Amino acid sequence: MLQGKKILIGVSGSIAAYKSILLTRLLIKAGAEVKIILTPSAKDFVTPLSLSTISKNPVLTDLSDENSWANHVMLGRWADVMIIAPLSCNTLAKMANGLCDNLLLAVYLSATCPVAVAPAMDEDMWKHPSTKANLQKIETFGNKIIPVEKGELASGLFGDGRMAEPETIIQFIETIFFLKKDLEGKKALVTAGPTYEAIDPVRFIGNHSSGKMGFAIAEELALRGAEVHLVAGPNSLQVDNPHIKAISVESAEEMYNACNDVFKDVDIAIMSAAVADYTPVEKSNEKIKKGKDVFTIELVKTKDILKTLGTQKKKSQVLVGFALEKSNEKQYALEKLKAKNADMIVLNSLNDAGAGFGYNTNKITIFEKNGNELHYDTKPKQQVAKDIVDRIVNMLYA
Repeated sequence: MLQGKKILIGVSGSIAAYKSILLTRLLIKAGAEVKIILTPSAKDFVTPLSLSTISKNPVLTDLSDENSWANHVMLGRWADVMIIAPLSCNTLAKMANGLCDNLLLAVYLSATCPVAVAPAMDEDMWKHPSTKANLQKIETFGNKIIPVEKGELASGLFGDGRMAEPETIIQFIETIFFLKKDLEGKKALVTAGPTYEAIDPVRFIGNHSSGKMGFAIAEELALRGAEVHLVAGPNSLQVDNPHIKAISVESAEEMYNACNDVFKDVDIAIMSAAVADYTPVEKSNEKIKKGKDVFTIELVKTKDILKTLGTQKKKSQVLVGFALEKSNEKQYALEKLKAKNADMIVLNSLNDAGAGFGYNTNKITIFEKNGNELHYDTKPKQQVAKDIVDRIVNMLYA
């Protein structure tokens, strides 16, 4: 998405300036061309040499060096987007009031490209009324504000004001400035989370799925223009996007019925939920008391949602399943791809660190019915969702 994009980074004086090194590295890795401006005080926190080495471009700091007085006009016209990260309280105040006492501010004031800022400051400064007023003011100018995060601050306190992580900044600019609405007019079904199979009113058979992967996929689909039906088992996650209709279920039977109701009307179905394979034959209406030393529960297979949808699938629909394996991963994934009549299987391996249930990251391999096998590194689940949706878009418009 960032391949060939021209990104201008402004770095102001903040301890969070060290993150600009990783931000630059990630942008370069994504294929962007990066140029960087430091305020004079930013040089106390990060060196021009470090950033110029990573960006492969000279780092500018002063209005009068190397003809950079003329560059302040050129740079703001050269860039596709300007990111000020970190944005200090001082630079924020200058932006809000149109001050121009360094190269960064001169470029900002003459920029014709979109501008996003990633504030970084201590919690008390962040919550001060003047800071809030200044943020609101620059937002009225058309600048985009990347939300701060909660965490450990330079003062030693724990609270709001921490600059967004570089990965979050990249996701923000991709979504706001470069994301194509390539699924406009499409409808999608996504399942997420576990199912709980009741034993009695207080006990159930379940698993450790958090639903994070499914929710990330639903969000990515919605951001790219799709109308999304998200069928989710028990979870603690929130849906904020108005283009996502959340349907809460508990058992595998409830998830099966919800998916069947929606599937015929969707273009895309992604079955990422960890559905229980078995459910108790009998479910007690009363809490089962501790009695016998050995207690046996008879189980019966649940309905196979992915396989059922595979039998109903039309040529125009894309059906995606997930596989979580520990051994013979590729073999089982390919068998599932064929047996369920899916178009794609997303494989997770329990052998991979940082992948699977409960993590904020994931590592996947995608197997497609056309024979493609694509391997991906460990990434935040939001970025994994982008990779999965990219492949779905490729299938839809192939």
